[in-house]
Amino acid sequence: MSAPDRSILSQQLALAVTACKDGWHVLRHRGPNQLQFWFIALAIGIAAGFAALFFRKGIEALQAFLYGTEDVQYLHTFASSLPWYWILVIPIVGGLVTGLILHNFTKDGVARSVADVIEGAALRDGRVGTRAGVASAFASFITLSTGGSTGREGPVVHMAAVISTKVCRWIKADGVTGRDLLGCAVAAAVSASFNAPIAGALFALEVVLRHFAVHAFAPIVIASVAGTVINRLEFGDVTEFMAPDTNELVFYQELPAFLILGLLCGLVAVVLMRAIFWTDDLGTAFQTRTGMPRWLRPAVAGALLGAMAIFYPHIIGVGYETTSLALTGQLALNEVVVFIIMKTAAVAITMAGRMGGGVFSPSLMIGALTGLGFGLVATGIFPDVSGSVTLYALAGMGAVAAAVLGAPISTTLIVFELTGDWQTGLAVMVAVSMSTALSSRLVDRSFFLTQLERRGVHLAAGPQAYLLAMFRVGSVMRKPDDARAADEARCWEMIGEGIYVDQNATLEAAMPIFDRTMVRFIPVVTLTGENAAPELQGALFHVDALKAYNRALAATAAEEHS
Repeated sequence: MSAPDRSILSQQLALAVTACKDGWHVLRHRGPNQLQFWFIALAIGIAAGFAALFFRKGIEALQAFLYGTEDVQYLHTFASSLPWYWILVIPIVGGLVTGLILHNFTKDGVARSVADVIEGAALRDGRVGTRAGVASAFASFITLSTGGSTGREGPVVHMAAVISTKVCRWIKADGVTGRDLLGCAVAAAVSASFNAPIAGALFALEVVLRHFAVHAFAPIVIASVAGTVINRLEFGDVTEFMAPDTNELVFYQELPAFLILGLLCGLVAVVLMRAIFWTDDLGTAFQTRTGMPRWLRPAVAGALLGAMAIFYPHIIGVGYETTSLALTGQLALNEVVVFIIMKTAAVAITMAGRMGGGVFSPSLMIGALTGLGFGLVATGIFPDVSGSVTLYALAGMGAVAAAVLGAPISTTLIVFELTGDWQTGLAVMVAVSMSTALSSRLVDRSFFLTQLERRGVHLAAGPQAYLLAMFRVGSVMRKPDDARAADEARCWEMIGEGIYVDQNATLEAAMPIFDRTMVRFIPVVTLTGENAAPELQGALFHVDALKAYNRALAATAAEEHS
């Protein structure tokens, strides 16, 4: 090859390498607006869909093995015929295994769930902890297979988040791309779990990303459809629940009853959420007082669940059989009341026992029971202007679930997709709107956001409340060698007056000091020990903190409206 030919070839190779680098940069930083990004969204959707499918099939297989039933959809009916000691032992052993998994593979012994995914989307550029996430998936798998009274959507959503986190780290995606990939994974997981593509996509936008930006919509829909296809390849185009054909509003005069039902469901949802938190606090106090090791806590909860299940096997697992009975009106009023109480207690014990699982499926069951109970009373009092009691069960199912999740749009749609009944939208929408309006004022908007609030993560109030927590003081301060640094002598005077902030603190801790002292800057120190003198590292200026905060607000607004 001649010298000119070699020169031309080297130039072409250099151009090709440059093009690849440019394409990689575009994918990482402007991925959501690029066609290539959609193929990655599709791949993540397929992976998350298969993860959700295998999780569901695995639970069904282990349940069938442990309880000896061929159809886990009728688990509680079969379990009622088993020896009492078997019903008691299974959740105890399951709790012990769960406790050992979480003790050895998580820092706090707590299973990760949807709240952690929401936190990852808001504060960690769409990333979640992978080691704790995998351990939580296994722990929740054991819990749901051995009698735990929670749902599978929480673990499935977090598993999907682990997948998207791995991809984000591989391509070194920025925050916008990472959050959109997280939304894709969540949408696919929810869709694959419930055969609900519309609700899966909206759940990711409404609950996890908490915005409806146009740039995120297309890839999330693609991933959601991929998850749905995987579900239908295995289960066919069938709904989770079979709603009766008689669901219809007889007269529009019946609508006020659904307004009242919505308020009742909002209160029931609040009771469910507060029961979980109260029981968790009680369990923590008991554990602290007795010195019980944290790995034993799920086993104790399993013993309580097993004792309850001996008399009320309806609490075992997800509870789809009881939900189906409620939606078809096959339960009496006294049964409805007892099942609501027992299921609420069982969910609270499971969650407080740190056994893992989600709250969506239990809220569907409790909601359907609440709606049926209300319908039995309402139609009994006003038979001439009442439709079917099963319509109340359907509306109640959506209303309680929407209030718990804080997601009225996606929950309304998922109720329709779970039942295939699109003719009763008016009643469901009325009940859902009233329940969420009431419950959001009695808790921090939803179960997940209240969980985060209890940890000191303030997402419920919006970006203006939590963005300050994203910035470490050390990353914003001016160091002593800065040309615009604060006067060192004045810094030491302020330290002597007790006006300073730790280098590892966030702007969330620093801003109240500015408000209280009205100073231009705050000395930044490192606290080396309890009795050791603080070491001066620099100074945080009020104007710099405000600039960082404003830039973050602008970036958030740009992402949410792009």
